[in-house]
This record gives sequence, structure tokens and C-alpha cells, in this order.
Amino acid sequence: MSAGNEPMRRKAAEILDRLEKEHPDARIYLDYDSPLQLLVATILAAQCTDERVNQITPALFERYPTAGDLAQADPEELQEMVRPTGFYRQKSARVQEVCRIIADEHNGEVPDEMDTLTRMPGVGRKTAAVVLGQAFGRPAIAVDTHVKRVSTRLGLAEGKNPDKIEARLAELFPESRWTRATELLTSHGRLICTSRNPDCEHCPVSDLCDYYQESIAR
Repeated sequence: MSAGNEPMRRKAAEILDRLEKEHPDARIYLDYDSPLQLLVATILAAQCTDERVNQITPALFERYPTAGDLAQADPEELQEMVRPTGFYRQKSARVQEVCRIIADEHNGEVPDEMDTLTRMPGVGRKTAAVVLGQAFGRPAIAVDTHVKRVSTRLGLAEGKNPDKIEARLAELFPESRWTRATELLTSHGRLICTSRNPDCEHCPVSDLCDYYQESIAR
């Protein structure tokens, strides 16, 4: 990172330090017991709440415990099981495509490399980063709607392109904190820096926030 970015790097570190104190229990909100379960749950969570996904995955994974089981599932039965998550036809087809690749090409085990994961149909960098960071303990920044909103409001990143936001945050945060940054920014977005009516009054980083200084504090 260039020396010119050092002030932003210090700001980013201060933000994470404060958010750590505010959200010590920050985590992702999908329930899972294995990399496969997390990958499938993340696919199902597209345009759906984590809470709703968590309601259907226990029965789903009990019925289909392995990638091979999911790949060979009756499509109509699988669709009915994932129906509550919305876009159930597309999601069930995507889950089966991905699980077929995992079963046939990776001995039933979810690969732990970004490039390999993102070559799978419908697995973007955000989904892959969630799996790598949470299931495999690899440093990874997952830019979901919360991370995107919070990081742009704070002035750490700009624009709407998730890949560019990810690259910018990767410049500002040390690699050792990438996964934790995802958890902290996500929790802050869910609990305080909400899409509508953010609770700026109780935000621990409002003095470091471009959105607050430009829109609220004036």
C-alpha cells in the first residue's frame, strides 16, 4: 500500500477496534456444521434472510447429508424443501449443479481455493469468501449488502461494484483481519447502521463516518 493511503489505513484499524468492542459476538448468521452446509446455505441466502434459510436447512441436510445426495435428489422434492427461500427453482438447480461438481470432481469435498470455488456455476466471490473465511479459516472479505453499505457510508470504499469494494477493503485492512472485518461490518450493518434509519446516535464510529458527518451532523 502506498504511503498516501496510510491515514485511511489507520482510520480502518480504528473502526475495526471500536466495532470489536461494540460487537464482540459478531459472526455470520447462517447456521452450518460443514463447508458443504455453509456453501449451500449461502447459495440459498441470495435475496433471502439468513433467518429463513436457517429454518429450512436442518431438514434439508438431514434428508441430503452429502454433496452426492443433493446432486441426485429428486428436483421437485428439492424445490419444495427450499421454496421458502424464494427463487426456489433456480436455487435448487444451482445447488444441484454445484453439488454434482463437488461430488464428481472433488471427491465430495468442498474445495478451499477461491479460483476453484468461483469457477462453479453461481458461486461468486462473496459466496466463496464466506466459505473460505468461515469454514476454512482463510483470510477473506465477503462483500454482502451490509458490508457494502457500512463501508461506503464510512468512506472506506466507494461505488457499487462488490469486487472493487472488496479490493479496496483488502488494501485498508491487514490480511489477518479480513474475515473478522466481514463479521464486524456485517453485524454493525444489521444492528446499528441499518439501511433505513441508521442509529447514528448510538454508533461508536460516527465521528469517523463520512455519511454521518456529511448528512447528519451538519
